[in-house]
Amino acid sequence: MIKPAEAFLTRTLREEIWGKKVARILSASIASVNPAIALARALNREKNHLEVTGRRIDLEDYSNLYLLSIGKAGISMAVAAADLISDHLTGGFVLTKPNSDDIPARYRNKIQVHQGGHPIPDAMGARSTEKVISCFSQLSENDLVIVLISGGGSALLTAPASGISLTDIQQTNRTFLEHGLNIQEINTIRKHLSLVKGGQLTDLLQPARMITLILSDVVGDPMDMIASGPTVPDPSTFKDALSIIERFQLEKHLPASVTNHLLAGAEGKVQETPKPGDPIFKDQINLIIASIQDAIQGGLEQAQKEGFNPQVISQPLEGEARLAGENIAETLIKSSLSEPQVSHCLIAGGETTVTLTDVGKPGKGGRNLELALAAVRKLAGHKGLALVSLATDGEDSMTDAAGAIVTGETLSRAEALGLDPDEFLDNHDSYSFFQALDDLLLPGVTGTNVNDLCFLFSF
Repeated sequence: MIKPAEAFLTRTLREEIWGKKVARILSASIASVNPAIALARALNREKNHLEVTGRRIDLEDYSNLYLLSIGKAGISMAVAAADLISDHLTGGFVLTKPNSDDIPARYRNKIQVHQGGHPIPDAMGARSTEKVISCFSQLSENDLVIVLISGGGSALLTAPASGISLTDIQQTNRTFLEHGLNIQEINTIRKHLSLVKGGQLTDLLQPARMITLILSDVVGDPMDMIASGPTVPDPSTFKDALSIIERFQLEKHLPASVTNHLLAGAEGKVQETPKPGDPIFKDQINLIIASIQDAIQGGLEQAQKEGFNPQVISQPLEGEARLAGENIAETLIKSSLSEPQVSHCLIAGGETTVTLTDVGKPGKGGRNLELALAAVRKLAGHKGLALVSLATDGEDSMTDAAGAIVTGETLSRAEALGLDPDEFLDNHDSYSFFQALDDLLLPGVTGTNVNDLCFLFSF
């Protein structure tokens, strides 16, 4: 769904004369990765033919046409595709997060909507995945399946490998989050603990014809990492997964069933995931329809309309959120000092990580909020500067906030309320800090997901 600029307003953005300009830029970035628009660019219909990546597919060649949509943008992508092929649609299945939009009434008799937990898989997601396997494991060469993939699919599509319980998978995912693994490292392991990830969904759907359209939420858009690559070849191995566990010294934190399964796979006792060149991928189409670069471009174009000098920060957001926040705040300060007479809007995209320190029960907040909180002291006292962090799905970790705004006045406002940003940072309680200042971004669920954005403004 396209969020109006007003949905992004916080106290600071409501009070500052430049606030509405900033809100319009944030809104434009999200609008530029609207799944319906992105899908319409990639998939075209001409009478009874679909056109995608230069290929022409005759719908009359297939007895059945199904939709399978998995991820945070599951419903919005499914509706966009269904609107295109509704007269040929046999049925559909959406697996998404709770609190997503409802499927429109016109499709409720054909498209089932199921839910699962995120970022930690849950029993609801496991049951939903069982239904996916049941519904799509008996297809024929006369069937065409349009698969729609978006971020969050790794947690939502949950079918643990033999001998591994859902509880084991949950503990494993918590361990990943607590130890600051990046998404590539996490998904390399996830693919080798699953029956459907790492190209195995394609194997499940054989011999049906597949068109997979992907909304990327991974830096660099590697298809095998987005939602753990359920429909594409997997170049990684069991040995790769084990090396990550060893590098982070996770052995003592993981269930024995997980490490035993990976060891068995490395010894050739468990079948590997399908690799490049596997005949199951012949004639299958996989296409990325939108990514963080599209969101950045949308923001840049709006920033220029608003009178800013727009620039892309080529270095992606990555690494520990706390360090990234300090570093990107320094980038903003240096940029403003080099050209003080120019109003800048610098945009970076990517995904950081948060490593939980030993503070007992951590507070509330995700990587976007932690990044913003880490910038508070760096920007303190610098007038005419602002930093905005934004999760493009509208939800930073397990919160209702997409991110926050920080200015040179944030620290003094916090201190007037008796708030110490360092204390909140140490407790990973960034949400409570910005909530007290009324500077949380609360646009609601956006219906899309292409990584995180950071906007740097000088006025």
